[in-house]
Amino acid sequence: MVKKGPAKKLSIFVDESDRYGKKPVYEVLIDIFYRKKISGVSVFRGVAGYGSDGVYHTQKMLTLSGKMPVKIEVVDSEEMINRVLPDVYQVVEKGLIEVSDTNVIKCCSGREEDDEKEGERMKLEGKAKMLRVIVREDRKWEGEPLYEAIVKRFILMDVAGATVYKAVAGYGPHRRFRKMKFLTRKGEMPILITVIDTEEKIQEIMPVLDEMVDEGIVVLSDVNVIKYTHSPGEEDISI
Repeated sequence: MVKKGPAKKLSIFVDESDRYGKKPVYEVLIDIFYRKKISGVSVFRGVAGYGSDGVYHTQKMLTLSGKMPVKIEVVDSEEMINRVLPDVYQVVEKGLIEVSDTNVIKCCSGREEDDEKEGERMKLEGKAKMLRVIVREDRKWEGEPLYEAIVKRFILMDVAGATVYKAVAGYGPHRRFRKMKFLTRKGEMPILITVIDTEEKIQEIMPVLDEMVDEGIVVLSDVNVIKYTHSPGEEDISI
């Protein structure tokens, strides 16, 4: 199973029409990867391009549609990639084979691994830190609402959990009282993001907030976690 951290990416480029025996080369490779217990494989069909023959191909050219390039891509550990390379060399008589270093940031995992990870989070108890982030609803980060971008970054950094609240009334540094009404313009009300985690984890995400929050307030306080439970398999609350 692919894990986070250093890995190898195997990319194979062949023509859609290339055969090994009676089967397309890409199908033969998929069979090999499956038997060798490679975690996963993706096959991409080109829509245009040219190869060493210098002939431009496009899927719109019906007479050459079978000449379109196919890319087979695998990401796994160096050990697993080395295990399948001899078979790849045998099957791919013409084309391009590339192996490069990569770094797995996030990968799909089995339910068992998820349960173990969730169990680790459920150990959060005793002294901890509460982080509160207040930003305007209409603030953006790379095209999406800032508060959503912050929560997604917390998920990526494996923060135990975050809750988002939308204010119904209040005032800020300009001392203008605002109250949620039917005609209130979208974006006028503040958003509160609350996180409780270990001091170590909170300190880890502080630089992220320094970068993302250019207008708002970030508050950190000590808390004592009395009970923290999460039912296995229970869906998280969507924001």
